[in-house]
Amino acid sequence: MVVAAAAVELQESSPGKFAARGQLTFATARRARESGLTAFGDAGSRELEVDCTGITSSDSAGMAVLLDWLAIAKRAGRSMHFGGLPEQVQALARISDVLELLEKGV
Repeated sequence: MVVAAAAVELQESSPGKFAARGQLTFATARRARESGLTAFGDAGSRELEVDCTGITSSDSAGMAVLLDWLAIAKRAGRSMHFGGLPEQVQALARISDVLELLEKGV
């Protein structure tokens, strides 16, 4: 039996401040990307912060989603910062030479 993995949930705690929870992996990346686009698009703040401490697992596809969210925020003239990046994402970002971008945001 195949069980689909749940996408990352984004919960807005205050304007522009989000908590990400769940798996951010190849299996959930498409849904996570779309959830982010909707949540960030609906946010009333030009400054976005995403707390990633609730991400339980991640891989290169998850890292790609985070990079995509940054690019979308930048194109929209918004700022975005991540906090609590999972160790898996940090390790992948380090070898991909994008850790500084993920840590600093846009």
